[in-house]
Amino acid sequence: MIDDLKALHVEHDDAVVRVRLNSPETGNAISGLLLDELLAVLGALDDHPTTRVLVLSGAGSDFCLGGDRTEFPSLLSPETGNASMRALANKARRMCDLLANTGVVTIARLHGGVVGAGLGLAVFCDLRVGADTSHYRIPELGLGVPPAWGGITARMLYETGAARIRELLLTADRFDADRAAELAILHKVVPEDQLDATVDRWIKPLLRRSPSALRSTKAMLNSYAGAHRLGEATLFDAELLTASVAAAQAARRR
Repeated sequence: MIDDLKALHVEHDDAVVRVRLNSPETGNAISGLLLDELLAVLGALDDHPTTRVLVLSGAGSDFCLGGDRTEFPSLLSPETGNASMRALANKARRMCDLLANTGVVTIARLHGGVVGAGLGLAVFCDLRVGADTSHYRIPELGLGVPPAWGGITARMLYETGAARIRELLLTADRFDADRAAELAILHKVVPEDQLDATVDRWIKPLLRRSPSALRSTKAMLNSYAGAHRLGEATLFDAELLTASVAAAQAARRR
């Protein structure tokens, strides 16, 4: 599908695309490079109209431990109005929009840590299965920044409900797979060695569906979700995240 990927490993057999975050040494932290490659892979789906399913997973011990904060200092520059940081935040939002709105059915295969932006990636997928040993957290408030990555707050509000997401955001507490299932973050919880079998059980009936019917159904579901939004507040996420990260970095230098 796409050659010379460095942060991802992709397998494509026409009907199914399997995308693995492939930087286990960083906990699959979401870097600018990873965002670029995800955008390229998701954008290429339009060239493969027979593709029905995309499976998103992570290499190593964790699915994804969040955004790559080691990049932040180099992206901040008062001389440019922190334009590079703002561009990265906007890139994250575009990628999450593509993941949510692609016509194929997206499946998140989750294990280990699913943290911050990694949880954002997961909740933008249509179906989510987690290992019974997996754990979850939205730590941004504890790190001194708002949860404004990629539109995650709006997505979590829609998927889990306002009262539940308020608790997760304000406490920044870690929670386990069973709690994630109670919150509708996970559709299924299984032993880790059954993750692939569970994903395959979802894929099997999807491959019998008409690609056009799948795309129409996803478009319908997305339109219903959009109808519940009073406004597209996520448009301000890049500005909010950039300002907060810049303030946090300045405070650390004092």
